[in-house]
Amino acid sequence: MVSERKKQDVKRIRELIEKYPVIGILDLFKMPSRQLQSIRKDLRGNVLMKMCKKRLIKLALKDVKGKKNIEILDKFTPKEPALIFTEMNAFEVFNTLKRNKSLRYAKGNDIAPNDIVVHAGPTSLMAGPAIGELQRVKIPAMVKEGKIHVRQDTIVVKKGEVISSQLANVLKKLDVQPMEVAVNLLVVWENGVVYEKEILDVDEELYAQNIREAHTYALNLCVNVCYPNKESIKILLRKAYQNGKNLGIKAKFLDRGVVKELMGKANSQAQMLKGMLKI
Repeated sequence: MVSERKKQDVKRIRELIEKYPVIGILDLFKMPSRQLQSIRKDLRGNVLMKMCKKRLIKLALKDVKGKKNIEILDKFTPKEPALIFTEMNAFEVFNTLKRNKSLRYAKGNDIAPNDIVVHAGPTSLMAGPAIGELQRVKIPAMVKEGKIHVRQDTIVVKKGEVISSQLANVLKKLDVQPMEVAVNLLVVWENGVVYEKEILDVDEELYAQNIREAHTYALNLCVNVCYPNKESIKILLRKAYQNGKNLGIKAKFLDRGVVKELMGKANSQAQMLKGMLKI
């Protein structure tokens, strides 16, 4: 049986879903509270974030009116769910959350998000037992001027590999924070369309480059097949003018557009003839 308090929570969630044009589901599993508070602060004013239990979300979605395909959100099952409500479009929401990343120290059994490199140079560690810890995780180290120095840049773990507890401890001592902390946005509903994470994760720079290339290819095609439109008309007119001018010069057709070139050509030929005849 649902308690009165839970009924009120369900009602509030339903009202928010019906009010906002864009709704997303987050998974806050393993999200440190400090980073979460920082992200919520950065999003304030643009995105409303509400942590909810799965069952309450399920109940709220059942009673939502006027939201086509909203029930699809029920298929996503985050470990620690939260809902976001906003008027930003789905891609803006995803990119905003993607940019709000922070770093943390690695823990044992974490998966390396990228190749983790310990760079050559001095560390803050004083000479002592710590040098043995570095060497045990295959970081070449030496003592110089009373401090431990890393001899050379070293990849201590590759992308996708498990970080051992021993390595995590050493990385923390070296103040290396390799783990990215970001809100995991699973899905966004907008105007009846459901966008999953894989669709929303667009490389903006590459996308813009593809559009520029497509524009260039389309413009070249229009010019080559002589198809006039707003983008190609100036180029086509210049091309037609130049072709007409070249034809006029070859045909020696006296016209205002080519007379200067014809006179110049005639003068050059006269000068050559004058030289040959030594006049």
